Amino acid sequence: MRKNFLVFVLTTLFLTSVNPTHAQQTGKVPRIGFLGNSTASGSAVLVEAFRQELSKLGWIEGKNITFEYRFAENKGAERLKELAADLVRLKVDLIVAIAGVSVLAAKSATTTIPIVMTNVGDPVGEGLVASLARPGGNVTGFSTLAVELNTKRLEILKDAVPKLVRVGLLRLPGDSIT
Repeated sequence: MRKNFLVFVLTTLFLTSVNPTHAQQTGKVPRIGFLGNSTASGSAVLVEAFRQELSKLGWIEGKNITFEYRFAENKGAERLKELAADLVRLKVDLIVAIAGVSVLAAKSATTTIPIVMTNVGDPVGEGLVASLARPGGNVTGFSTLAVELNTKRLEILKDAVPKLVRVGLLRLPGDSIT
């Protein structure tokens, strides 16, 4: 989980191209919009990990960076679109969107504000980016590519443990493993 948020942090810093000392000198405090389909309490662990990783890099909420949190309370795509539009009206410097439906809402709301995605299985297939090598547009971030990488993961495991004969896999009901 922390690895995912470290990707957020690095991408956030890269995309905003503002460092903490620069933000203090100019008086402009960068604002990050955080968009999720879940509830605030359901996302609390993710949000806290995100804040902690940013603070390790010198970004302190309320001091040299501000967050605008928007959670759709599991009310669907229309609610996410409203919340994404709200973040655009606030002119945030960056939108962090959790999972595909949130990223789609953010992408439909803006073509200029950078969007950092996470937990998206197939960003190309979902129409979020043009390709993994050259995403284009304003969306970047982390993809699990769960299905596409399963064969490669098994191959790496077999290389690491040559005598491996049997592998067990725990997964949630309904998850695809092919």
